[in-house]
Amino acid sequence: MTDTLPDRLSVNPTSPHYDEALLARGVGIRFNGQEKTNVEEYCVSEGWIRVTAGKSLDRHGNPMTIRLKGTVEPYLRDDAPA
Repeated sequence: MTDTLPDRLSVNPTSPHYDEALLARGVGIRFNGQEKTNVEEYCVSEGWIRVTAGKSLDRHGNPMTIRLKGTVEPYLRDDAPA
């Protein structure tokens, strides 16, 4: 597998941007220079991330998310098990 990350990635298995193998390697997100650990989805080219909004759930039982705009820098975590 290459070390290039996709432009868009989601942790939701029902999303077309979901990649289980890549998520198992460990993907970290730096957003506007700060490490974020609650990112549900990101898009580098459009410059946004979706983060969970507390413990609120939508009518399907999925966590509510907020879309934030800014600089998105995804990277592979070095401490992830191979």
